[in-house]
Amino acid sequence: MPNALLTINAGSSSIKFGLYEQGRCCQKPLAHGGIEDIGIAPRFFALGSDGAVLGEYRWPATAKLDHEQLLKPLLAWVTSHLGDETLIAVGHRVVHGGREFIHPVLVDAAILSKLQALVPLAPLHQPHNIAAIQAMGALLPELPQVACFDTSFHHGMLPVAARMALPRRYEAQGMRRYGFHGLSYEYILGQLTELSPALARGRVIVAHLGNGASLCAIRDGRSTDTTMGFTALDGLVMGTRCGSLDPGAVLYLQQAQGLSVGEVEHLLYHESGLLGISGISSDMRTLLASSDRHARDAVDLFVFHVVREIGALTASMGGMDALVFSAGIGEHSAPVRAAVCEKLAWLGVEYDVEANASHNVLISTQRSQKHVFVIPTDEEAMLAAHTAEVLRYASPRAETV
Repeated sequence: MPNALLTINAGSSSIKFGLYEQGRCCQKPLAHGGIEDIGIAPRFFALGSDGAVLGEYRWPATAKLDHEQLLKPLLAWVTSHLGDETLIAVGHRVVHGGREFIHPVLVDAAILSKLQALVPLAPLHQPHNIAAIQAMGALLPELPQVACFDTSFHHGMLPVAARMALPRRYEAQGMRRYGFHGLSYEYILGQLTELSPALARGRVIVAHLGNGASLCAIRDGRSTDTTMGFTALDGLVMGTRCGSLDPGAVLYLQQAQGLSVGEVEHLLYHESGLLGISGISSDMRTLLASSDRHARDAVDLFVFHVVREIGALTASMGGMDALVFSAGIGEHSAPVRAAVCEKLAWLGVEYDVEANASHNVLISTQRSQKHVFVIPTDEEAMLAAHTAEVLRYASPRAETV
C-alpha cells in the first residue's frame, strides 16, 4: 500500500499544502492547494498536478476559526482523496529555528516548547507555524510531524556575516543574523545544479522576490551571506515590511512620535514597504498597472534596494557568476526583472528582452558576462523531501504533541 506525505505552510492569512506519494527515492506530487482569506471569508481548495480543481469548501464569511477548525476539512479531503494510501507524516515550514535547529526535526513536546520561545524573533510567522503543528497534533495525535526551518540553510555563513556589532553578551544570548527563505534557496540551488552543475558550484545570487523578499549569496553550494538578518523584517523593501531601517528611526517613532512597542511593530510589519510608500497596495501587479506617482515611487525603491544589495553581496563573495530570480515577483514580473538587469549592466549583466517577456528559464543574452535565470521555487517539495529524510532516520518520538 503506497504511503503519502502532507506538507503545511501556515501563514497569517493563508495556509498552503502539498500532498505527495512517498516513493523509494523521491516524492511524487499528488495535489496541492490551500486555505485562503483566513479571517475574512475562508476558502479551502485542492488542485491536481494539471491544475484541475479536486476539492473546494467555503466557511461562512463571519466565521472566526482557529487552525484546528481550518485544518479539519483539509484532513477530511486528504483522507478521502488518498483512498487506500496511508498518510504517514506531515512536514511543516517553520520560519525560525534559532541557533539550535540547523536540520529538520521530528516534533515532540520539548521541541514545540523551544519553538514557542523563538516567537519574538519571528512574530509575523512563528505563531501560525506553531498553531498548525498544535492543530495537527490535536486532530491526528499519532501522526509524526516534522519541522523544517527557513533559517537552517544559512547556518553555514561565516561568523563575520552572521555577527551584529552589539556587545558580545547579546550574541551569547542568540542575537545574530540568521537569514530566512532557506527552504526556497535550497530548492533553487538543487534546480540550478540540474541546469548547470558548474554554475551551481560557483558564485550565485538568488533573488527571492515576493511579498516577503530577500537575496542570498551562495558560493560552492553554501549560503555565505543574505539580506535578512536577526528577523524577517530586515533587508529588502517588501509588501508590507520596511526592510533595512536606521535603528534611530525606531527610537524616533517611540520617543518623538509617542508610538508604543506594539504600534511600532505593527507599523514596520504591516503598514510599511510597498503598501506604505504607495498608499495603494502591497501587490506589485497593482502598482505596475497604476499611473499614480506614489505607485511608481514604491516600484523604484523596491528595484533600487534589490540592485544595491546585489552589489553588496557580489562584493561579499568577491564576484558573481549567476543571478537567479524566483518567488512571486521574481518569477512573474518581467518589468521588475528588466529594471534590475538594466541597472546591473555595470556588472556585465545583459538580458534578452523577448526571453524575459516570455519568462524563459535563461533570460541573459549570449553576450552577457553573467548568466541570469528565472527558476520557480517550490518550498512544499523541499518540505516533503526533508520530511521523508527525517522519517528514514528518526527514532520513535518520546512524547506526542
